[in-house]
Amino acid sequence: MKSTVTNLNSGPPYIHDWRTSARAAWICSLTLLPIVVWSSFIYGHTAVAVWGVALASSLIAEAIASGLLRRWTLGDGSAVLTGLLVAATMPPGIPLYIPAVSVAFAILIVKTAFGGLGANWMNPALGGVAFAYANWPVAMREYVLPRLVSGVDGVSASTPLLFAKGLTGGLDIRVMDALRGSAYPLSDIDSMLTGLMNDQFFSRLGARLPDGYFDLVIGLKPGTLGESALLAVLAGSVVLIGLRLIKPLIPMSMLFVFAVLVRVFGTGLPGEAFLTGDVLFALSGGGIMFAAFYMASDPVSSPLGRLNSIVYGAAIGALSFIFRRWGSYSEGVTYAVLVMNVMVPFIEKSTLMVTRARGKVRVA
Repeated sequence: MKSTVTNLNSGPPYIHDWRTSARAAWICSLTLLPIVVWSSFIYGHTAVAVWGVALASSLIAEAIASGLLRRWTLGDGSAVLTGLLVAATMPPGIPLYIPAVSVAFAILIVKTAFGGLGANWMNPALGGVAFAYANWPVAMREYVLPRLVSGVDGVSASTPLLFAKGLTGGLDIRVMDALRGSAYPLSDIDSMLTGLMNDQFFSRLGARLPDGYFDLVIGLKPGTLGESALLAVLAGSVVLIGLRLIKPLIPMSMLFVFAVLVRVFGTGLPGEAFLTGDVLFALSGGGIMFAAFYMASDPVSSPLGRLNSIVYGAAIGALSFIFRRWGSYSEGVTYAVLVMNVMVPFIEKSTLMVTRARGKVRVA
């Protein structure tokens, strides 16, 4: 009797994971919605316009990219995420053609020209942001006060980082005290919460919390749309890490190195004493937290492996501090991440050589 063996073969992947690139992109986009809502609330229609134009531009650009690549890619969520990330780096009230063109550049040039999703060597959103800084540097640094601080729309003001760089102070002066002494605008909410904390808690410890920190944390300060909701950024990071959509070693090493350098060398305030840098001000006064969890941790443009991730994140943290402390821009994290995107192959090759060298030594 003749027996027949039937082989059933299926194509890869053989191990299925719910964390597809599309699901990851859509979940990441959903974690940005609280930032969209809060920034729209505190800035008004100018913020809504920036978010809307960026999203519209992302969908149009992705539709064009789908035609060029001859495959439907609108459903993978990467275009929406890119649009949201570019918009998050824009100040409210910026001319709307800037986010529109920057998003189109990010999708059509940085992503599509290199083969589409997964083939880009740099973060597309950051490529679009760098394009905007290179072409419209003045507009990218024109910030306004939130309505909850000024009471009206469109009041121009410097970010806390820019304002601090322009101050002159004596030795051992604290950044927040210097800002307050120079009539930096603060909200009534900050004054109320700071007074309450000092009365109920810090006074019993013989300490005092300076005015201004609550405004930094809840976003009642001039800055980009992504800087307007630090608490939402932290909540989103918990979701991304909890679902293992980003590698936590990258933001952790990045923020750790950045915080240590700030503590040692200061925030840039003239006359600031050695080893007295205000870490809380540095972490909440700009977009370093947003970039750490939503830009630097991009799985496509970041390296693989634990050691590679630590080196990559630490280098971004160091470059971010150097660019912010001594560079012409008060916030240099965009270029810090892009520089390290370029260095990813070198990092992976270097750590591989070290690992092989250690293996040879052990065998010997």
